[in-house]
Amino acid sequence: MLPRHLTLVFVTSLLAGCATSGAGCDGFRPIRPSASDVAVISHSLASQIVAHNRFGASACGWKP
Repeated sequence: MLPRHLTLVFVTSLLAGCATSGAGCDGFRPIRPSASDVAVISHSLASQIVAHNRFGASACGWKP
């Protein structure tokens, strides 16, 4: 039972640190592949880039 509570506290503290724009977002930027990159990236990597950019837009206020 204790590890479950510790996991919840840990995850909550991580999310709280990313919930606001500012210092938590300073080291990260949207990923914008070039036209030549698009032809060679896998579907899996493209999905990860989209997820990264969507998270940044919601948590950090990134603009498309």
